[in-house]
Amino acid sequence: MSAYSHYVFSALDVQETGVITFQDFALGLSILVKGTQEDKLRWTFDLYDLNGDGVITKDEMEDIIASVYDLMGRPEKETKGVPEIDEFVTQRVNKVFQRMDLNGDGSVSFEEFLESCLEDDQVSGSLASCTNVVI
Repeated sequence: MSAYSHYVFSALDVQETGVITFQDFALGLSILVKGTQEDKLRWTFDLYDLNGDGVITKDEMEDIIASVYDLMGRPEKETKGVPEIDEFVTQRVNKVFQRMDLNGDGSVSFEEFLESCLEDDQVSGSLASCTNVVI
């Protein structure tokens, strides 16, 4: 199982039972397809908040984004002038994280996440590309 699959499973297993019921699956899918923008952002925040402590760290964000690239397949050879995928992920995370950590405390709360996503199209687009892999 890929790391991303594990992260999505954990986000869908809201009861933390180790099992996804049809109700869990239907609720998650409903939020992603028909939920309000805030509902979708809450679900995405919970996906990125790997340890469930209510904040996203740079390491958590890097784990999620790297897992998406692992899922999609890493390029077999390096292209001239394009950074290696690990370096690319780190650069992308640093850029997005800096824009989201509004108070500069080294973590992103849901309020910071929500504000950043609603006000910055570049941030929300970057995160949406990872969440869209789910649906």
